[in-house]
Amino acid sequence: MANLIIDGEEIEVPDHYTLLQACEAAGAEIPRFCFHERLSIAGNCRMCLVQVVGGPPKPVASCAMGVKDLRPGRDGTPPTINTNTEFVKKAREGVMEFLLINHPLDCPICDQGGECDLQDQAMAYGVSGSRFAENKRAVEDKHIGPLVKTIMNRCIQCTRCVRFVTEVAGVPDLGAIGRGEDMEITTYLESAMRSELQGNVIDLCPVGALTSKPYAFQARPWELTKTETIDAMDAVGSNIRVDVRGREVMRILPRTNDAVNEEWISDKSRFVWDGLKTQRLDRPYVKENGRLRPASWREAFRAIAAKVEASPKDRIAALGGELATAEELFALKDLMGRLGVASVDCRTDGVPLDPAVGRASYLFNPTIAGLAEADAVLIIGANPRWDAPIVNTRLRQAWVRNRARIGLIGERVDLTYPYQYLGAGGATLKDLGDFRDVLANAERPVVIIGQAALTREDGAAALAAAAQLAQDVGAVKDGWNGFGVLHTAASRVGGLDVGCVPGPGGKTGKEILTAGRSFDLDVLFLMGVDEMDERNLEAPFVVYIGTHGDRGAHIADVILPGAAYTEKSGTYVNMEGRPQRLTRAAFAPGDAREDWAILRALSAELGARLPYDNFAALHRAMVDNAPFLGLYDRLAPADPAAVGALTGAAGGIDDAPFINPMRQFHLTNPIARASKVMAECAKLWAEEQFVSVAAE
Repeated sequence: MANLIIDGEEIEVPDHYTLLQACEAAGAEIPRFCFHERLSIAGNCRMCLVQVVGGPPKPVASCAMGVKDLRPGRDGTPPTINTNTEFVKKAREGVMEFLLINHPLDCPICDQGGECDLQDQAMAYGVSGSRFAENKRAVEDKHIGPLVKTIMNRCIQCTRCVRFVTEVAGVPDLGAIGRGEDMEITTYLESAMRSELQGNVIDLCPVGALTSKPYAFQARPWELTKTETIDAMDAVGSNIRVDVRGREVMRILPRTNDAVNEEWISDKSRFVWDGLKTQRLDRPYVKENGRLRPASWREAFRAIAAKVEASPKDRIAALGGELATAEELFALKDLMGRLGVASVDCRTDGVPLDPAVGRASYLFNPTIAGLAEADAVLIIGANPRWDAPIVNTRLRQAWVRNRARIGLIGERVDLTYPYQYLGAGGATLKDLGDFRDVLANAERPVVIIGQAALTREDGAAALAAAAQLAQDVGAVKDGWNGFGVLHTAASRVGGLDVGCVPGPGGKTGKEILTAGRSFDLDVLFLMGVDEMDERNLEAPFVVYIGTHGDRGAHIADVILPGAAYTEKSGTYVNMEGRPQRLTRAAFAPGDAREDWAILRALSAELGARLPYDNFAALHRAMVDNAPFLGLYDRLAPADPAAVGALTGAAGGIDDAPFINPMRQFHLTNPIARASKVMAECAKLWAEEQFVSVAAE
């Protein structure tokens, strides 16, 4: 710790702090443009000037000088810093005048207007005129893809965007060329940015040089109603803010949560909002003579009830989708139980995860934040850059900070950091070679198994082998559980927590789909299930509860319109087992209702009435069943003995390569597939796969 006198008051701060951080700890407000807590220090903008008494005769850039670089006074008093003297104010005004020399005065047409750092700080440190009479600099705008709009005349060369794509995203598409007044931020070859996290440069840009292209000229910030909620595009549970005008979602922004997503979100999470208003289901439909026709809720419910009453209970099944909340999956399981139906499952892809074994058997036990502390990582059958981009940034942190050794079994992909490619499939998992010693000698080893390994026919054997390896190399020990399952579905952990799996004698998700193909099923309830081969479900009577006219709706005999994740309240449990509160930001279109409300109304028609008439009662019933789901934003401890219980699975591992189920990052769910922006990104990505660049 170090003692400082800041603006006349003595304060003690950690000795690794910069002067800027020390001043803010003392309550002083320090303006800045280039400094960011999660990026390296550049010292470009010089806006954070302070005065060090007894130090240099000129003002000091507080972001670039550390507390331990200061010396005490001659009489032994702590170093003294002034942040609000006339000397400091004049220095900052001079810097602001320099920054505004070339900045175009186009605030009325700038999308950053109303939430622009330069605009705000110019109010405090700007002057009424400028001593610069020459023409302003002109810089050509760059085309860097369909997501980020560039107006480079506004750029002040803070290099936040360059540092982010290089250090955090690990895809160094942006950089600076030229010197002095000729310096430009560019992609060098005028190509589109390739990172799945590129949208974060919009938030980082302190001026209007980089803005959101899909959101351009759509709304002003003061017009929007802002709701803090949770993302559902992957299993990370990123904290987001949904901005709504009227009934329409206008944009999605990240919220800071150091334990989950820090302050970043993936491009799919940020730009999928336009898919929320296209191809929406807004009224019930019933199929007659092979064609769907609009119907009332009562007509739809009666058609379902007639079919359910005429069908044996063992020929009825239900599947829960990847975007459903824990409450909805609990209600689905409850309704099927009251009907005597055992075949209900949230594992539509057939993963061999069973809540009966214990929570640690299906959680990402190292935790997302803890992953950055790992010193050796083995990834089995996963592409974390697509499966969970935020998790991939933590793996990159482990490589940067700890020089962690990372090994991969599966498809050879670009993960934005160096790794040792061990092999393609099951044969490598049986024999890791030298990398086994790397894991065994590590202090905090991590074994991650993904969907490419779990969704195969030998998924149980692969899961058992990974659990056995984790135990053998010391990844599961006192104070550290390094065995983790990398989920891709937002609903999966919550569904397992509430027991949305088959009862005694019931069929699993994969068996249900097989039964639909072989005419062994009469009625199938699909609650937001779209990730399947719809040709397998032409035989049964399909009841589809969902939001979009996607695969599930194409084969449905009855369609019940549901609410999207921005239009309902509930609980999402992320891959590490952290329950988080989903808050409704907008209302569903037309006659669409929240899924749990549809199930509650349907249950009365089916003669199996659910005992909760409002969401609060449903939530209480779920928490009574699984108390840890009521501990929002907290991690309930999971017994690591469950990892050991996985090792007893029988069967051998096929030597065939692990093939990642996610073949296109931007089109993984019905909302994304309805998004024009995501379609443009997918098209651009597909075109880049076939572009060959000649060596120069």
